[in-house]
Amino acid sequence: MIQFLRVDHRLLHGQVAVSWFNALDVNTILVANDGVAADDFRKSAIRLAKPEAAKLVMKSIDESIDSINSGVTDKYNLLVVVESVEDAYKLIIGTNGKIPMLNLGGTKQREGTANFSKAVNLTPEEVEKLTALQTQNVDVFMQQVPNEKKVTFEA
Repeated sequence: MIQFLRVDHRLLHGQVAVSWFNALDVNTILVANDGVAADDFRKSAIRLAKPEAAKLVMKSIDESIDSINSGVTDKYNLLVVVESVEDAYKLIIGTNGKIPMLNLGGTKQREGTANFSKAVNLTPEEVEKLTALQTQNVDVFMQQVPNEKKVTFEA
């Protein structure tokens, strides 16, 4: 069962691997990312950040959707990490309501982005996708680490 979905352009790193993994009732981390799924070097680097107690799975977005929808992931308490709002949107839409929340942890500043918090920068298209998710009762919020205050996303 999915406990937490986080957008973080760095994917798995100390903040996610230690802070969130320890704060949540999870035993498995799913890195859902097309680039990582096809890149053995990136997989090796991500494995280095994995907490010792965690099971780590790295799949493409489509493989992640298929696994969640098939029920094979139901036996795990999952922390899912994606690299972008686009990936989170695909994952949430593709799993038909099985993911009721989205944590915006970190998105890079890029051309055309607006700053929404110290670590969240979004394009107008990303804002549109997040707003659409909110209309489907997805709790979209910004929170860097578990001990910070949760701030609801507002366009």
